[in-house]
Formats: sequence, structure tokens, C-alpha cells
Amino acid sequence: MGNKWGFLYWAPRVLCILAILFVSMFALDSFSPEYTIWQQVEAFLIHLIPSYILVALLVVAWKWEQVGGIIFTVAGIAFGVLIFSLNYGRNQFSTAQSLMNTFLIAFPFVVVGVLFILHARKHKQKV
Repeated sequence: MGNKWGFLYWAPRVLCILAILFVSMFALDSFSPEYTIWQQVEAFLIHLIPSYILVALLVVAWKWEQVGGIIFTVAGIAFGVLIFSLNYGRNQFSTAQSLMNTFLIAFPFVVVGVLFILHARKHKQKV
């Protein structure tokens, strides 16, 4: 079963939950007084779709660390490219600002993926 109390076991899980909560905070911008409460709730739930997907990926990674680690690493890189291109194109931010925004949102998921892979390999060596 492996060591479930070690840093390498819990670090990717805790970091992933924190990163999902951070991404979920962006859904709060769906609340606006010009819409009805039901329109606001609907918009909020729609804005949470990325968080639902990330939670599903976390469930996969929790059970199959190697697969989940690869998925999170690839997803983090893909999110990074998407976030950078949207951020730079829409807001005409500087390259440095766009990279910082990308780093804050996407990089934690790359780290999560790498940590899941490292733990899976460490656990595999012990077995």
C-alpha cells in the first residue's frame, strides 16, 4: 500500500486541492447585480467547470499516481500555453506580466504531476 504519511504522498494532493481552490475563486466574478439570482448561480456553476475537471483528475491521480501525474503534467503545460496566449492577446499585458499570471495558475499543476510521478516511482521501487 505504501507510506501514506510521507511528504511525497501528501504534497501533490494538498497542493492540488489548494490550486483547485485558487482556480475556483475566479468563478466568483460571475456574480453581478444586473442578473437574477438564478442567472448568477447558473453562471457560477458554469465557471466552475474547470474545477470539476481538475477534481476528476485528482481522483484519478489519487488512485493511479503514474497516470494522474502524467495527466496533470500535460494539463499544466497545456493550461500554461492557453493562459499565456489568452492573457497576452486579450489584455495586451507585457510578456513578463503574462508569464507571471501563467506561472501562478498553471505551474502548480505541473508540480503536482511531477510529485505524483515521483511518488509512484518511489513506491514502485519499494514493491
